[in-house]
Amino acid sequence: MAEEALELLARVSRLEEPLEELRALGVAVQALPLSALRERASDIRLGSLFALLNVNDREQVALCVSILERFLQAVDPLYVIQNFREELQKGLFHSDDSVKLLTIAQVGRIVENSDAVREILNNPELLRQIIYCIGGEKIAVAKEAIKSLSRIAQTQDGLEALFASSFLVDMKNVMATSDVVRYRVYELVVEISSVSADSLNYCANSGLISELIEELTGDDVLVRATSIEMVTSLAYTKHGRQYLAQQGIIDKISNIIIGADSDPFSGFYLPGFVKFFGNLAIVDSPQQICERYPIFMEKVFGMAEGHDPTMIGVAVDTLAILGSNVEGKQVLQKAGSRFQQLLNRIGHQAKNPPAELRLRCLDAISSLLYLPPDQQTEDLLGMTESWFAALSSQPLELFRSISTQPFPDLHCGALRVFTAIANQPWAQKLMLDSPGFVEYIVDRSVEPDKASKDAKYELVKALVNSKTIAEIFGNQYYLRLRAYLHEGPYYVKAVSTTAVEGAE
Repeated sequence: MAEEALELLARVSRLEEPLEELRALGVAVQALPLSALRERASDIRLGSLFALLNVNDREQVALCVSILERFLQAVDPLYVIQNFREELQKGLFHSDDSVKLLTIAQVGRIVENSDAVREILNNPELLRQIIYCIGGEKIAVAKEAIKSLSRIAQTQDGLEALFASSFLVDMKNVMATSDVVRYRVYELVVEISSVSADSLNYCANSGLISELIEELTGDDVLVRATSIEMVTSLAYTKHGRQYLAQQGIIDKISNIIIGADSDPFSGFYLPGFVKFFGNLAIVDSPQQICERYPIFMEKVFGMAEGHDPTMIGVAVDTLAILGSNVEGKQVLQKAGSRFQQLLNRIGHQAKNPPAELRLRCLDAISSLLYLPPDQQTEDLLGMTESWFAALSSQPLELFRSISTQPFPDLHCGALRVFTAIANQPWAQKLMLDSPGFVEYIVDRSVEPDKASKDAKYELVKALVNSKTIAEIFGNQYYLRLRAYLHEGPYYVKAVSTTAVEGAE
């Protein structure tokens, strides 16, 4: 079969029965190792295979795409761009999406090669066509184009080409295609801006970031909701946050939140604006952000105290982000009784429908209560203990009852709450004092699926790795937990049977 494939490949330009021979070639090529294809690369007329794509026969095109996909895996990207530049360019124009995907995938390989990527920069028409692929109907082609252009922009020459030449005009022409395509370009710009301060400067000087910001503060509420996601991504980097602060964007977002109460359509964009500040706080300084923008905390509490499940969910998620580090927890603690009452509400919501909000509440509780071992001061342990007590009159039993329900997501969510507090001495004492709780932990029969077994194993691991567990649980329970940990999450105890003579 190997010889047959190589023979067919060698005379691919003069196939007598294209479909029949391409079918045979397709089967043979898939069976050939890449090393064999690589050795014969210079002998194969790949250009002829590309030429066979120029027909109005779907089966022939599909067969050629399959063969080329396999063969091109074996060929060096630099060889591809040097020898098939014109074929790649035609492929990006092709009417068949599978050909576009094949071609843009090769572009993806080429841009990862530092020598090959220069060949694209030296080929204006190919680069221009990659830009126009962002506006394609096939989302997979658009995403691959964005990925390739982002990689090209990681070089100085790439930045110059995209943002300081006529290609910028092409980018703006593509943006005019539709709202969806415009935001694909913004996605690319934000991705490039996140690489370095220099990349951000090129993007800012192009005027594209300013256009994104204008949409953020414009009158279209749906556009606001989409643009805030892009701006949030920009805020993940230090240079991105500095840019947003210098341009007064963070202040503008705060002012929009302040004015949201008088906007009957604020429900469309408010969740995104609140999430922006939540993410900003956690990557920067929760205390500084909350002190400088008090409307953020006020709005989060107000949403959590309201009756709209969508807004409650966003508020709970934001509290989870904010309370995921110690500084954020201390900010929440300063809210005093108001936060304690909010915790009681979250605990109540964790046991009542809808299920999706229950799960978000469980995950938020886990985030709020977790304390790394090196940060377990007496004050912080007292704080998490008081928070746990505020969740319900009998919080341990609340989560234990959730963990026994026949819903895998909720079951694992409750186990994650136990795991979050498992290394804190006050929680270990509560577990020990709760009748049957330790037996429940080491009982493997109550975990019906892989996710549940993994979640239980993480709980056992957290307990065993705690410095206080042996003293609090006692030697007998501690050894049982260690045995569980040693046996792994999927251990099944062997059951011996005895054959009885004469039994049927």
